Amino acid sequence: MNLYEKTIKEECVFKGKILDLRIQTVELPNGRTSTREIIKHPGAVAILAFKENGKLIVVQQYRKALEMELLEIPAGKLEYGEKPEDCAKRELEEETGFKSDNIEFLGKICTAPGFCDEVIHIFKATNLYEGKVGGDDDEFINLKEMSIDELKENIINGSVIDAKTISALAYL
Repeated sequence: MNLYEKTIKEECVFKGKILDLRIQTVELPNGRTSTREIIKHPGAVAILAFKENGKLIVVQQYRKALEMELLEIPAGKLEYGEKPEDCAKRELEEETGFKSDNIEFLGKICTAPGFCDEVIHIFKATNLYEGKVGGDDDEFINLKEMSIDELKENIINGSVIDAKTISALAYL
């Protein structure tokens, strides 16, 4: 069976700084119609940044949607037309104050394909050197270092619940 859903109609009901919400009327494989609520997102990058001591740089941020602080690998949103590798270099420096000329693409993940088109491109950064911390005026971050084993332990004990962080480890 062909599972394709043809879009018959689409309406943008909200256009924001980070995402758009669209309502789509689709034709299903059986010929019936249904409605889909789709969040359009420009995509993002996430970086497994390894220091010379073998530890990963992890960022601690308050996430308002969950009303809690999360431990995550450095990450950020793609700008319009920006290449994922360029975004990874920019976000690494903005969030951690480190640069790397050794950025390797590992793979990509879909965050919530049932209602959102966001794709996160995952990179590995090594041979870090000092850059300049930047970031957004409304972004506050604490840096931490963890070994891969410590990160896995924090995933198992529930201290790390961020999906991109957990998923990125599958590429190592």
